[in-house]
Amino acid sequence: MAAEGEPSLSLAEWLVLCLICEQPTHGFALAVLLSAEGEMGRVWRIPKPVVYRALQRLEHLGLVQATEHQPSSQGPVRSLVDATPAGRRAAAGWLTRPACHNRDVRSELLVKLALLARQGGDPRRLVKAQREQLVPVARALHDRLDAATGFDKTLVLWRCETMAATLRFLDALALQAVPE
Repeated sequence: MAAEGEPSLSLAEWLVLCLICEQPTHGFALAVLLSAEGEMGRVWRIPKPVVYRALQRLEHLGLVQATEHQPSSQGPVRSLVDATPAGRRAAAGWLTRPACHNRDVRSELLVKLALLARQGGDPRRLVKAQREQLVPVARALHDRLDAATGFDKTLVLWRCETMAATLRFLDALALQAVPE
């Protein structure tokens, strides 16, 4: 869910925008970085056509803009894109906001942690915010477990156990992130 005044972007679009905020780049370089063999692709892989669609949408929304054109010996002229001030503000806000649901931790939170690591950023604030987001949900699930019956009990138990695993992960990550 987008924060108030923030564009509603897919995870792929947010990832492309954040990578462009690191330095001006072109679509082919992003596609390599986000491929299965790429550094970021091992966290969240994005097919090349989706990278190019994300670039088009981000440009349409005024979050990135073409800055120059570079000739290429391996294909058409490549357009370097850079983030606009609005794009930089949106990316900075998104990177500090926790994932809304436990089901998004595997994708969204890990992507944010990987991006913060690339930037040399401190993940502690994000990890703390993510934990604070999930603790009330975990409590509510445990409260529902005793009253549940049939398959609903199985489903609530699954959610309780995955939530407990996520909270253990966040606690372990918080301990690792303590400055020396």
